[in-house]
Amino acid sequence: MSAYFPLVVLTPEPVDFQSFEVAAAAVDRLIEIYERNTAFLRSHFAELARGEPLPRSARVRAWYPAIRIQVDTYDLVDTRLSYGHVSEPGVYEATITQPRLFQAYLVEQIGLLLLHHKVKVAVGESETPIPLHFAFPGGAHVEGVDLAALGRPLRDIFDVPDLTITDDAIVNGSWRPVAGKPHPLAPFTAPRVDYSLHRLQHYTATSPAHFQNFVLFTNYQFYVDEFCAYARARLADGVGGYESFIEPGNVVTLRGEAEPVSGTAPERLPQMPAYHLCRAGHGGITLINIGVGPSNAKTITDHVAVLRPQAWLMVGHCAGLRSTQRLGDYVLAHGYVRDDHVLDADLPLWVPVPPLAEVQVALETAVEKIAGLSGWELKRIMRTGTVASIDNRNWELRDHQELVERFAQSRAIALDMESATIAANGFRLRVPYGTLLCVSDKPLHGELKLPGMANDFYRRQVGQHLQIGIHALELLASMPKERLHSRKLRSFIETAFQ
Repeated sequence: MSAYFPLVVLTPEPVDFQSFEVAAAAVDRLIEIYERNTAFLRSHFAELARGEPLPRSARVRAWYPAIRIQVDTYDLVDTRLSYGHVSEPGVYEATITQPRLFQAYLVEQIGLLLLHHKVKVAVGESETPIPLHFAFPGGAHVEGVDLAALGRPLRDIFDVPDLTITDDAIVNGSWRPVAGKPHPLAPFTAPRVDYSLHRLQHYTATSPAHFQNFVLFTNYQFYVDEFCAYARARLADGVGGYESFIEPGNVVTLRGEAEPVSGTAPERLPQMPAYHLCRAGHGGITLINIGVGPSNAKTITDHVAVLRPQAWLMVGHCAGLRSTQRLGDYVLAHGYVRDDHVLDADLPLWVPVPPLAEVQVALETAVEKIAGLSGWELKRIMRTGTVASIDNRNWELRDHQELVERFAQSRAIALDMESATIAANGFRLRVPYGTLLCVSDKPLHGELKLPGMANDFYRRQVGQHLQIGIHALELLASMPKERLHSRKLRSFIETAFQ
């Protein structure tokens, strides 16, 4: 008969909820709790790694910090704002991870709650345990230890990532209230944010701390090369107020410096390398080469979204579907046919993905400025209309009669593999989105994407394309945040945090 060993749970000293009426002080308390609790986990893991024993049935646990607010009235809300207030009376709570990384965001969001609801917020420990892997930046320390030497499975001692509580129920609108439990205050839980922060490091080979609030996605290396040249020119001439440029491997070049001051370039580029042209307050531009396909597009936007960027745009190549288009013409997406399928389980196809006026105007204004055309003349090089995104790169080999009928019914003017995914995920995750593509082939009209097909007009337009995307994001960056974050991205029941 086996002996019974009572479970011993080793935890930091419990922390009660404490009220605050100043946002910065509340965030300082979040930082204090988080750093204390993650240090507790790391310390005990280090002891085990050194061979220091624990009681046979001991378990080590620490909790994420949380912020909570109770609202008792429907009054005091400025209904012009799309975020910064709760939708109805009740108790609301958000688990928080890496509050130092999100410090400016948290101060802003908590400050809006204090302003709009005229009540204090409370900060304390949640009931959600911190997985050991998420207590280490990147999880490298866990992976680098001989876990077999511990003598027990890791999950018998520490909490590990639990996918049953790491999901998108809140942003998908499928979250259901539980009696006696708070309603969500933020669009993502702490475990969900931690999951994405670690994946961002893996996919892009840059730290989440370097990501900027305005993001360009592309599907061609040419745009990366152009962006790197542009970034170095801005650091040299000081135009735009950019302070640094960061490349994969966290290779940092500062304004006024010819060579990097830190970081090591990876031997091989990651799956979706990221490049960051940084301004103060994360107000610069991040470019990510997502490669080809809707799966990559969904993967990266799922993860970038936890950083709560102000806007993201797709600038890439597409197939032109109209005989009147030329190679190098631009397509400003106004609607999308979602034949990509990767979001069907998260955002049903019957959900429309509307154009966002602020983003559309910024993109058209940027084309006018960079191309030097306006009004009727602008129509020579750009069309506004529907873009179809598919998950079959060799779509040209299918029955053309079926394709032509679908394109005619949808009024699609261009086809690619990523744009609808990025726009739909922007809509789902409440991140302003837009698409400007460049026609690189016209398969239905005998112009396949083959070597030697490009002409001088096409080469000139591609050279301009990145400049247009950058200028559009700079226009959006100059816009008040509350104007950019349109209410059309929000449901009738939403989290207070943007």
